[in-house]
Amino acid sequence: MAKSTHRNSVEFSVRGRYALFTDVLTRAGGEKSTYMIPTYEALKGILQSVYWKPTIIWYIDSVRIMNPIRTVRKGIRPIKYGGGNDLAYYTYLEDVHYQVRAHFEWNENRPELVHDRNEHKHHNIAKRMIERGGRRDIFLGTRECQGYVEPCVFGEGEGAYDNCGEIPYSLMYHGITYADEAKKSDDKGMMTVRFWNPVMKNGVIDFVTPEECTVKRHIKEMNIKSFGKEHNNFIGLEEFTGGEADGLD
Repeated sequence: MAKSTHRNSVEFSVRGRYALFTDVLTRAGGEKSTYMIPTYEALKGILQSVYWKPTIIWYIDSVRIMNPIRTVRKGIRPIKYGGGNDLAYYTYLEDVHYQVRAHFEWNENRPELVHDRNEHKHHNIAKRMIERGGRRDIFLGTRECQGYVEPCVFGEGEGAYDNCGEIPYSLMYHGITYADEAKKSDDKGMMTVRFWNPVMKNGVIDFVTPEECTVKRHIKEMNIKSFGKEHNNFIGLEEFTGGEADGLD
């Protein structure tokens, strides 16, 4: 199994009793149904819960499906916007386990944080936070699906689909590009939703980058929130003086 070429790569496993990576076609009907595999956006959200700063953008390179794909249907009573609730049936994935490989790149839309571009610092803090299970609660698609993160070596151990060849999937939600992470000129100043056609090869799905998604739609215009001393919300390395900047927590 090929190794990542990124020197700031991280590898971790995430497990959970249930997962719900909602198929966007089922959102409007009120009875949600999961995709059979995790979405890029869901895995990115997990990693952002482990460690994130506006200086960096996490890129999910690959996911390995470790357990057999099984679903279970559960009765849920979601709260209605007008008050009260109705009975709805959600389709979840059951007993999930994934290995994930990812890396980060600098957010070029944040020139005010250029002084925080310390690759060694961010990489080491991220690895330390994976060892500790993350900074915030981990969810597998939705809040009711608790997840648990721990370090792993991507490709080690036996996976349920290691010898299954290629399994193609139909058009699937990839994620959302927000204005502050947009790289392509036509996505600047916009919120963009992306789709793609994943293929699982012997249990591994290699993701295309957000910029490589050819099926996309601009949802609305969006401004970039600024960070820095003058905004009193993030000051880069100075924020961690005596703390993480020195290798401490």
